[in-house]
Amino acid sequence: MLHTKVVRHFFLWIMVLFLGTLCAGNAYAKSSEVLTAAAADDPFVEKQSYLAQIHANQAWDVTTGNAGLTIAIVDTGVDLNHPDLQPNLVDGVNLIDPNLPPQDDNGHGTNVAGVVGAVGNNDKGVAGILWQTKIMPIKALESDGSGGEAKLGEGIRYAIDHGAKIVVLSLGLNKYSTYMSDIVRYAEERNVLLVAATGNEGNRVKYPAAYPTVLAVGGMDSNLTADERSNSGSEIDLVAPWDVFTTARGGSYELKDGTSMAAPQVAAVAALAWSRHPDLNVAQLRQLLKQTAQDLSTAGWDRTTGYGLLRADRALTETPRSDMYEPNNRKDQAKSISVSKMNSAAFAGGSDQDWFYLDAPYDGVVHLNFHIPSGQTVTVQHTNVHGTFTNVTAKPGQPTALQVSKGRSHVQLQLSNRSVESEVRYQLTTSFDIYRDQMEDNDRQYKASVLPSRSQTIKGTFHQMNDEDWFELPVQISGSLRIRLSSDTARIDPVLFVQKQGERSYSVDDGGDGAAETMQLSEVFPGSYYIRVSNVKQYALPVEGEYTLVIDYDAKQIDPNEPNNRSYQATAISLNSPYSGLFDKQSDTDWFQFEVPQESVVQLSLSEIPANIAMQMSLYDSSMRPVTNASGGKQVELNERLPAGTHYVKLTAAQPFDRHLYQFTVSAKPLTAGYSDVQGHWAESSIMLMSRQRIIDGYADYTFRPDQTITRAEATVILSRAFQLKQQKNVDYTDLPADHWAFAHIARASQSGIVGGYPDQSFAPDQPVSRMEMITMFARSMNKPGQVRGDPPFTDVDNDYWGVSVLRQMKAEGWIGGYADGTFRPDRQASRAEFVTMLARMKM
Repeated sequence: MLHTKVVRHFFLWIMVLFLGTLCAGNAYAKSSEVLTAAAADDPFVEKQSYLAQIHANQAWDVTTGNAGLTIAIVDTGVDLNHPDLQPNLVDGVNLIDPNLPPQDDNGHGTNVAGVVGAVGNNDKGVAGILWQTKIMPIKALESDGSGGEAKLGEGIRYAIDHGAKIVVLSLGLNKYSTYMSDIVRYAEERNVLLVAATGNEGNRVKYPAAYPTVLAVGGMDSNLTADERSNSGSEIDLVAPWDVFTTARGGSYELKDGTSMAAPQVAAVAALAWSRHPDLNVAQLRQLLKQTAQDLSTAGWDRTTGYGLLRADRALTETPRSDMYEPNNRKDQAKSISVSKMNSAAFAGGSDQDWFYLDAPYDGVVHLNFHIPSGQTVTVQHTNVHGTFTNVTAKPGQPTALQVSKGRSHVQLQLSNRSVESEVRYQLTTSFDIYRDQMEDNDRQYKASVLPSRSQTIKGTFHQMNDEDWFELPVQISGSLRIRLSSDTARIDPVLFVQKQGERSYSVDDGGDGAAETMQLSEVFPGSYYIRVSNVKQYALPVEGEYTLVIDYDAKQIDPNEPNNRSYQATAISLNSPYSGLFDKQSDTDWFQFEVPQESVVQLSLSEIPANIAMQMSLYDSSMRPVTNASGGKQVELNERLPAGTHYVKLTAAQPFDRHLYQFTVSAKPLTAGYSDVQGHWAESSIMLMSRQRIIDGYADYTFRPDQTITRAEATVILSRAFQLKQQKNVDYTDLPADHWAFAHIARASQSGIVGGYPDQSFAPDQPVSRMEMITMFARSMNKPGQVRGDPPFTDVDNDYWGVSVLRQMKAEGWIGGYADGTFRPDRQASRAEFVTMLARMKM
């Protein structure tokens, strides 16, 4: 079956001479640099537009080959008699039929081989990126391009055990396997580079490209953007040109495309770079190719193009850096890394901070696994997309788990031993586990999640081994039922199972990887219908992806709240509880009433509105005076700050409907000092005090976010208000324009000597404030220069620490205290609550 096979990446068969010349013309037109470097004399080299795009000619000024290195091509074999390949071929193996040589009976492997190492400057055909090399053909795929995973793994092992240093894998699977993961680890331990294509389906990166230590290569079109068919995601590393002109079976040449043709470009450039830097290990070689890639979209890594376009010239002329991410010592300098890949970097010493950000594709857990010299640990400070801060210590070889929400998280890394003076190199391998969906635990029929008897859409995940999700749909009124199960990744091959209790079951698995499954039951009768959602059995491991279950239940409904057509008939509802209704005639109106016990931010949500239906929601106070209204389709919401008391809501629809029920919910967040998130917080009294004095304010959504880290701009504004700073000098920070919301306050605080900028003339207004920086700001505000002598006041601060004198004075005068263990943790980021509490203590 398809999901048990390794399938080659198919590419379009196009007229060779016409489109080959056209692609060459497009590529040269897009090039922004003048090519004045070495060039091969092969007759068809003008058709090889990709050579100009990756600047191979300039690389050839340095070297044109690596005759001492063997590159294995695990594929359909190679045309062993091709005159443009034969001089560079070495013995290989045929794993499909061991009695035969690895002769290509498909053509794919020969295409790949030509990109890698067609003999250059020989007045024949095309030029490979490597003019001289050793190509080891390994036939592991059948004549139709498919093959078993076992043969693929066997081919990689054969290559490693017979001296190959680079293995090209222009093939892929949607399935993760421990078997293949072990093969990949085997290669890494023996310092062998694996280079693989991401795939051509416009979906997620395929395996083996998706494993952390495999160099995953996507495809770039002639417009210097990722080809829309190129697979992408968390695991992509680089892109290379999608279109190539290369060797073909029977001694001929042809135009080919796909990530299958991009991957060998990266492998060949890696071989050139290894000849230039033979002392690099395989991890350092990968990092060099990332370091020298050309950004195509956002700076640094992104999910579409990885680190960017392969650049052969840079890979041979730039010096490998121990840390390609520097400068990244501050949050505003944070560099992007993937949630599922291995990266190499370095700490310049104990005081060096490395800032990174990760864009999580879903809610879940990111694991950080450090490979670092023995005895060293790393302090990890993590701030998620909502501003929540955590601080953990990571030990080498022991994964550190960080809870993340979909979106951008920041991590600050620093050696726990701050006294280290020498450079410390490290490898950081990240991995991602998707969230456990809200319906769990429902892995058995008797644990089935009971659904409301209506049409609905459910999103779920397969977050654990052999995960399957059961649902029970109680049907109360006869009707029809249509169920559709889809996924957002080809790593899921969804299987849909439906059974009415006590009756025959039905199962649907008609499509392949990533294809949706649909079941139509034209008649359903009262009773319980069980629905099971699962991944195909061969895909038992957890998956980074979501499925969507759409249940379309068509039945004549009954409004449970009628009669409520007048305000005096309004249905009394409880906060945070959903209520359903419908409009069975044009004149129908639904009234509801609710009580707010104290001043609150109230959210009124109207959802599950049928398609093509517009509804209006009108809010009234206890005297039936209009407050506000909103209208729309699919979903309508109102958010209002309301006083304590009774309030009314009137719902109307533009036209009647009786086959679906809308859902109406009212929720309320009590306000304390105008904020919905400080009641019961340990800093509540300080926040209330400072709010009454108009020194602090919150956000537009009536939150204060007390546990969120405070930024330099926020802290400066609060101090400027608290001390009523008036004088203002002109400031010229490079990252603080005059229209910045905090500009005037920062200028006043700079005039007063409370804050200052950095040596590079920046202010970094969005940089988090550490506890030591917070105390320094307060000390300067109170004119306390730190002249008290004595021993360090806290166990984690010594006499060489830059802020020890200020800490001595502030501790001696009772302004600050530490933690119960005697530490102060000066480098930990300060929260908004901590800052306001300190200020309140000073102002009392």
